Amino acid sequence: MPPLFSFSEGREPAGPDSTPLLGRFRAVPGPSLGKKKSKGEFFGSVGYGSLFRSRSEEEGVGRGDGGRGDGGRGGAEGDGGWKLWEGVRDVWVQPKGEVVGWVLGWWIARWVVVVGLPAGIAVAWCAIPFPQYALPGNGGEEDGDADGHRVPGHGQARVLVNFWFFLFVYYGFYNFTALMWITKVFNIYSLNWWPQSLGFPLTVSTIAALSIAAPIPLYYIPTARAYLHYNTVWILWTFITMAMPVAVAFAILTSHERHLSLRNSLSDTQRLFTTSWWAGDVESDTLARRDRRRPQALLANFDPDAPLAIDNAEAMPPRAGLGMRKLWIPASFVRFMWFCATLSIALLAYVLGETYAEIYLRTLPHDSMETIVYVYSWVVTIHLLDGLTGWILGSDDGERVSSYPLGWVFKLYFSLTYQTYVRALYARLRSPQQFMLLQLLSSTTLIIIHPLTMSSTYHSLLGLLRLNTQSYTTYARFCRRTLFIRSLAENASMAAFLGQILVLHYGANRDAYPYFAFDGAEGGDAEGLYDFDRTLWLAAVTWGCEIVAAWVVRRVVKGLFGKEVAGEGWRDLRRWPELLPTSAVVMVHVLQNMLFGIIRIRFKEP
Repeated sequence: MPPLFSFSEGREPAGPDSTPLLGRFRAVPGPSLGKKKSKGEFFGSVGYGSLFRSRSEEEGVGRGDGGRGDGGRGGAEGDGGWKLWEGVRDVWVQPKGEVVGWVLGWWIARWVVVVGLPAGIAVAWCAIPFPQYALPGNGGEEDGDADGHRVPGHGQARVLVNFWFFLFVYYGFYNFTALMWITKVFNIYSLNWWPQSLGFPLTVSTIAALSIAAPIPLYYIPTARAYLHYNTVWILWTFITMAMPVAVAFAILTSHERHLSLRNSLSDTQRLFTTSWWAGDVESDTLARRDRRRPQALLANFDPDAPLAIDNAEAMPPRAGLGMRKLWIPASFVRFMWFCATLSIALLAYVLGETYAEIYLRTLPHDSMETIVYVYSWVVTIHLLDGLTGWILGSDDGERVSSYPLGWVFKLYFSLTYQTYVRALYARLRSPQQFMLLQLLSSTTLIIIHPLTMSSTYHSLLGLLRLNTQSYTTYARFCRRTLFIRSLAENASMAAFLGQILVLHYGANRDAYPYFAFDGAEGGDAEGLYDFDRTLWLAAVTWGCEIVAAWVVRRVVKGLFGKEVAGEGWRDLRRWPELLPTSAVVMVHVLQNMLFGIIRIRFKEP
């Protein structure tokens, strides 16, 4: 008798530690493993979610040419080069592993793409000239100190700005980046948050239009217009805008009863183990129906000659089925709820960062000890939120969300959030000693403390305290990932900071950002304590010290543990190509947050 299946002994191509965890599935990176579901379905493919997919790419799967349809030559004309739009698509829109790997193969290209490009976009965004108008009278009644209130550290409003330019250009791009960040995170989770019937372009355009239109009525109400002068109001509205995709995805899930059951019909074999076989319920033989129906055979006298179905099923007492009813919540919905919790914590960190900055700026000037307390209270807060997020995302199969790429993205988000607020602090340090003290503490933590936390002894201690259940190999890998991501965050935030203080100090938007004016008019700076040249050069020296410290700690880790840090980090980006565009969007969004918190806005009346 011939066998039903033929097997050949061998090994799986990828083990549990090397294959990516993508939300609900474990899949090998590469072309999408499935296509969109039937009408009403909104889940993405088993592979990475993406916004677009062309027919030619679907036809290319399985030909061995990476889905390009050109026999692997790389160009539509076979000339050995990619067209510009193909390169943009293969790196940023629908990333391909081989293209991303080729880009990251050059050390200059990878630093330009991963660090320089996000920082450059953030700098260009704040450098776009605002249409500005002179303040009436001496202006600044809510910003000044005429009533005995302290002038905030980010200064008084010096000019009126055009409301429509601010709304559509400045704030519009800021909101668009926030929506792209949420969307790319959903892509990595392999879940499309928008309804399939509407599609992504229409849904995101509707939310973007709503986020832009909502402040307009306040602008035309004189009593409400004053609220638009507060950055916190705009930040709160962005918080709500970013939460809309999460709410839409949750609504779609619950409307399709994903929180109760599977919607796919059961096979004949599966129906043997459900009540649908006994009751003859063929059209409704889903797990949801199974959980909500009592076996009708139990309500009738047993008769071997009687039909399986009962004719007067409608006459069954309404309370008869309540005793057997069970509420079954599938694991996929539980993972989605954990995923939503992760997004909520990330948005909470965004609001807390603005609160910390506002408190610090309204209590200037500070001595060295107050600066250290501010910095390290923020460090502790960020690490607690980061640790909670890491626990939710998990590291092993079956742990809550269980997604290494998502953990990568959120680790970058929290690391960069911490770094951006520290960079903004540099503009309010009054002496080289304060720069040196902060850098000494930072480098000591990185070079000495971090390698100690990678030791097997420290890992065993965490296990005894039940704070970590990972194997030592997995734990050490996560520690190396943290080092790599910290280096990215330090370089991107410092590159953006130096570019921002240059274009905002010398550029057209100097009066819109008095925080970087350094002309003695900021709050608490009556003595001219803050100096542009000192801030610029000491920040550049600090950046150089950070680069040296990162190089030293990589050599220490290599010598003590025999593992690379940078090489493994770049391999992560090649292994999961969707990480590259997602990381870039996360960087741009977080770098924008710091700038948005210190702009001084006063609108010209309509």
